[in-house]
Amino acid sequence: MAKRTRGSHRPGRRPPLRREATRSSSAAAPARPSGLSREEEARAAEIEAQIVAEERAAEQATRRSRDRGREPEHVMSRSRAAGPLSVRAADEYAYVRRDVRRIARIGGSLILLLAVLHVLINVLHVIQL
Repeated sequence: MAKRTRGSHRPGRRPPLRREATRSSSAAAPARPSGLSREEEARAAEIEAQIVAEERAAEQATRRSRDRGREPEHVMSRSRAAGPLSVRAADEYAYVRRDVRRIARIGGSLILLLAVLHVLINVLHVIQL
């Protein structure tokens, strides 16, 4: 039998915030830190605005690079749909042709290796087993 617990303990969920029921009047009004002058506050706001602008520029750059990567797929799919079936099949099965060549090359090299080992072991008796 599963143990029962209060509340939800699922991953990714935060416990509810516990807020104070009463707030003082001084907390309602925004207070400036006592150590900062107006110029320092203005400079801090300027720096914060600059950081936000740089973050936006970085996000736009990543979006543009992602979109650039996706464009050729759409262009290729449109050009494939416009061509005859034989052209589309040739484009589509180019990877099959490449894989068959690779399999034939590996198989041929294994047969050649077996032939060399046969000659060395059985015919010339270079390798004694």
